[in-house]
Amino acid sequence: MAFNFTIPGRTVMGEGAFDTAIPFIKKMGSKALIVTGKIITKTGLTELIQKKLSGAGIDSAVFNDLPGEPDDKMIMSAVDAYKSSGCDFIIGLGGGTPLDTAKAAAAMSVLKGELIEYAGKEMSGDFPPLVLIPTTAGTGSEATKFFVYTDTKTDAKLLMKGDDLLPDLAVVDYNYSITSPRSITVATGMDALTHAVEAFTSKKANVLTDFYCLDAIERIFKMLPVAAHDGENKEARESLAIAAYEAGVAINNSSVTIVHGMSRPIGALFHVPHGISNAMLITECLKFAVDGACDRFAKIARLIGKAGAEESDDLAAQKFIMALEALTKELEISTLREYGIDIEKFKSVMPKMAKDALASGSPGNTRKDVSEEDMLNIYEKLCG
Repeated sequence: MAFNFTIPGRTVMGEGAFDTAIPFIKKMGSKALIVTGKIITKTGLTELIQKKLSGAGIDSAVFNDLPGEPDDKMIMSAVDAYKSSGCDFIIGLGGGTPLDTAKAAAAMSVLKGELIEYAGKEMSGDFPPLVLIPTTAGTGSEATKFFVYTDTKTDAKLLMKGDDLLPDLAVVDYNYSITSPRSITVATGMDALTHAVEAFTSKKANVLTDFYCLDAIERIFKMLPVAAHDGENKEARESLAIAAYEAGVAINNSSVTIVHGMSRPIGALFHVPHGISNAMLITECLKFAVDGACDRFAKIARLIGKAGAEESDDLAAQKFIMALEALTKELEISTLREYGIDIEKFKSVMPKMAKDALASGSPGNTRKDVSEEDMLNIYEKLCG
């Protein structure tokens, strides 16, 4: 069966990537709106990027009013900043929130109406040029045609899509992630692992996404614990930056499955960072999904050295789940209670979360039928 495969217009990756990318950025416009966070601004990285742009004859303005994960109000504030400052292209600099906000702002600077009107539709148009520069290794947003935001009127966390949301240029330099604290390293690394495993076991997987997924999974299992214990380990940081990009390419083309479907409602209602909610769910979700794709989970187990070629797929797949449990334990992933979530409140909204998860479409990509009842059972297990 034929499949479509899309990636960013251009990718520059490695140490000194931004300097290498300057000639391409110069072709995009004369003034950039840099969408970033206050923490990134405080590190001096935003100022450094501005100086490099200025040295190339490119003016810039900064929008860093990003108090949390993207919502419609935040996005429209970025649109206002883009228009009022006379910019003609956008640079997203940071983790998932700035990158997703940059994508959304680029789209809504052109499209009419409210953002929610485009839910479930292809967002398309002559959007301003977009450069995405990740400072974490996890979301993969620099390689995807998606962004996620929370609609403040409905408390729904929505996945938006469109080929025109793909960046014109992705700039990936692992040095920008070295200052990430352990908590961010773990959360984003688990997000990337979730992307890669889900994309590999998705109904929409194909020969190209398989290549990206397997390399990303192998890198993350090997290097995420290293980076979590030693954030200045450059080999680990570089490998995780590559893996996050690979996993982003993979979900861009084969999509996510049950974990992401169930994760978004937790983020929307309890304001849990996306990577952490994925990490809370991944083991229980994949325990449910494993018998629908034993051969694929088994292949992962053998790849990471947790199962031998002589072992059955059923046994190897279970060994992958065991390896995943061991990884989340080593990384000290919080439970709902440990994170501070009110369990009774969580239980009261489980029916809404299950409905929202199913409506997102992501669980339907799982190689096993998924019902609301199945997801309610998984949510219940998180309450233990």
